[in-house]
Amino acid sequence: MAKKNNIPNPPALGTIGEGTTTSSVRTPNIPAASADSALPTAQTAGTHRWTFLTNHAHVLILLSRDSTMVLRQVALQIGITERAVQRIIADLEEDGFIEREKVGRNNHYRILDHQPLRHPVESHRTIGDLIKLVSR
Repeated sequence: MAKKNNIPNPPALGTIGEGTTTSSVRTPNIPAASADSALPTAQTAGTHRWTFLTNHAHVLILLSRDSTMVLRQVALQIGITERAVQRIIADLEEDGFIEREKVGRNNHYRILDHQPLRHPVESHRTIGDLIKLVSR
């Protein structure tokens, strides 16, 4: 004889309670990174509450490896939204850490690796030093 659980059935899709409805939310269909991708995605790298490097550093590191990487792929690799990557690119460009060159419909990014890191604790080092530190 099967044991009956006392967990109530969840409300039907689109309803919360009596007389209350919600609209269904569609999530974007984002393809997973290809199996032969050299870089792990945020999902395969594991999830942690925090990391030692900022998302700005992650963007710089990825663009130093592939200056033609599309922002959608950068976002997938880091585990942030494409819009967040766009804001980071704007920050880095505005403060003189990268230069953007339009080539046809694509952007190519050049890291200005001679620039010093921003915080006083590490300002004696450059962007290039950081990139070398995490290079494979």
